[in-house]
Amino acid sequence: MKQWPDTRILDLLGIELPIIQAPMAGATNSSMVIAACNAGGLGSMPAAMLSTEQLREELKTIRQHTQHPINVNFFCHQPPAADEQRAKEWKDLLQPYYQELGADFEAPTPVSNRAPFDHAACEVIEALRPEVVSFHFALPEKSLLDRVKATGAKVLSSATTVAEAVWLEQHGCDAIIAMGYEAGGHRGMFLNDDLSSQVGTFALVPQVVDAVKVPVIAAGGIADARGVAAAFMLGASAVQVGTAYLFTPEAKVSASHHKALRTAKESETAVTNLFTGRPARGILNRVMRELGPMSAKAPAFPLAGGALMPLRAKDEADFSNLWAGQAFTLGVEMSTAQLTRKLAEEGLERLLNRA
Repeated sequence: MKQWPDTRILDLLGIELPIIQAPMAGATNSSMVIAACNAGGLGSMPAAMLSTEQLREELKTIRQHTQHPINVNFFCHQPPAADEQRAKEWKDLLQPYYQELGADFEAPTPVSNRAPFDHAACEVIEALRPEVVSFHFALPEKSLLDRVKATGAKVLSSATTVAEAVWLEQHGCDAIIAMGYEAGGHRGMFLNDDLSSQVGTFALVPQVVDAVKVPVIAAGGIADARGVAAAFMLGASAVQVGTAYLFTPEAKVSASHHKALRTAKESETAVTNLFTGRPARGILNRVMRELGPMSAKAPAFPLAGGALMPLRAKDEADFSNLWAGQAFTLGVEMSTAQLTRKLAEEGLERLLNRA
């Protein structure tokens, strides 16, 4: 499929289709990645919620079932310092829910964690040598990034503003994911934490394209061929699609998440920090409505989720994160392979047939 108006991502990453299956921690495992890769796109394995050994096993499984390039995604946050007072205030805010649901308020608070890229993770990359390594929340320190690049891997990272895109290019990214405000899951923002700085995908993409020389991947609110074609017309070289893949049988989502994706209204998503301590878009549920989606009392990422765990065990739908982008109602039931090919084939058709 070499008729795409911009083939830089295809050439850079060695893939057939300019469709990147987004790395969605908790919802993506090796089966989705394998299917996306074998369909001609780029499958992405999220590593933030995996131990080093779990990551090794997942990558070995992927290598056994596909010869195509794969992407491994890591978070680059700094683990927060302990703040007992903030943790207490947060749990106190949730106490009425503990009482209502019969959860043990006096029990030690579980630990909610996401692993940042570190020396151990870098050793996995050096050993298994994925063709692409992507990052969220900026980039790792230079010594680690240099080691990743020394394996021959191409490096991607997410930008939510033009300033972040320029920073990523200056610090060695081979391509930039322009992540619009519509996107589901964690915002990739890293130069500031001001949500008012966040821009919609189809305003962000052309501005990033104009500001950097490396190829740009559009992400956020893209769930069908119309979004693919629009992204290319604005200068993108590929698209990264997340929420639409949650409708595939390969997606590992809870029963509550599965139901919410199929029954919520199109206006029922919001950016929230309640579940992890960092802004992320998901479908509204009880705790988001009653506390407000953003709370200054939520502990720093990734610690906020610990106090919610006992509540989630009692009532999953109302106290767990239901990540989804704003275009989730466009999701269609089909396999990962079918979705990957459909996005590419119909997106290209729209581009070639535009008047």
